[in-house]
Amino acid sequence: MKLEKITKTSKGRAGRWYEDACGTALGLELVGERWALLILRELMFGPRRFGELKADLVGISANVLTQRLEGLEAAGILHRRRLPPPAAAPVYELTPWGCEAEPAIQALGRWAVRSPRHDPTLPLSAAAIMLSLRTMMNGEASRALPPCRIAFQFGEVLFLARLEAGHLAIRREAGEADLLWRTDPTTLAALVYRKRPIEDAEAAGQLALRGDRALARRFIDLFELPEKAGRP
Repeated sequence: MKLEKITKTSKGRAGRWYEDACGTALGLELVGERWALLILRELMFGPRRFGELKADLVGISANVLTQRLEGLEAAGILHRRRLPPPAAAPVYELTPWGCEAEPAIQALGRWAVRSPRHDPTLPLSAAAIMLSLRTMMNGEASRALPPCRIAFQFGEVLFLARLEAGHLAIRREAGEADLLWRTDPTTLAALVYRKRPIEDAEAAGQLALRGDRALARRFIDLFELPEKAGRP
């Protein structure tokens, strides 16, 4: 029996581009369109509303976002549901299989930041810096820290991280913490990757730190970008 060729629809539903059995080719067909992988990044820490996704994906149009969400839903990577009252708002969230994409996104990020073209001073979203922390943390060094809870507040957006046994679990939620970073994603990136002094960010009004300051300094030391790739 001859299989019918699957084509890409105008609504962006998953189709066949390469006619190739390789899993990498199929992966590109699933999440290779512009913005698709970044939508997964934004959903890694919990469900989001359409407007929240559009606000954090600077430059995406409502039409393109709608197409990508439809395509990812058709592929089984995310689904839409309605929050219970009193919110009663529709949200998008990753399926369990969609969540399994995180290691692939992390591996791509670790590889790409070795490019001389990587600019760590560019803006990034709250989800992007949270995923970056999970990607770039030195797991062995983190084992020297006691189990702790670290909160991050970016405007009205809250994340709670639990650091234990070399693992950094992060959810988009509020909660009691040993340390709270109240800042913006770009400033936090400068603190952990370019080792900007905490006092400098505080003096500039870009950081309000509450809690264990010794823990804050030890936490910063857990992160470092890899060396740039050499040219042949």
